[in-house]
Amino acid sequence: MAVQAGMLELPFIRDDQLTQCMRLRFQSLQQKNGRPQDGEKLLHPNEHVYRVDFIQQHNLRFLRWDIQLERPGKVTVTGTSQHWTPDLTHLMNRQLLEPVGIFWRKPGAEEVECNEADAQEFGERIAELARIRKVMYFLLAFTDGLEPAQLKGSIVFKA
Repeated sequence: MAVQAGMLELPFIRDDQLTQCMRLRFQSLQQKNGRPQDGEKLLHPNEHVYRVDFIQQHNLRFLRWDIQLERPGKVTVTGTSQHWTPDLTHLMNRQLLEPVGIFWRKPGAEEVECNEADAQEFGERIAELARIRKVMYFLLAFTDGLEPAQLKGSIVFKA
């Protein structure tokens, strides 16, 4: 979808370095037969960390998600709260936002579908959080054979 004047499209940027750092945390715990901190969120193999950089933080109004999937499958987008600082702390389950955005493409379909009510509420929450954050991190979980390379996604705001 083309973005018109007065709109701001912010892409999801895959953060391979942070994803790898979180995977190393999981491997380290496994090697030491260690346990995660109580409530710590460990990254599953199908989860990847993405970020959105807010080049504008104020007066944003959520308009829509622009999620494109090259093939059938499902992606679940979970936001993280402003209290997670990846360079200082481990991600805790309580820092994961609700609702999540779930987007899927069925076999033979061209369009990506979603639960519109949850996606709308989630988008509005992101617009609110943008006022206090320059960067927001997301966990994207890929299922049903979908891979990160098969996703192109962004959030569109009225600026």
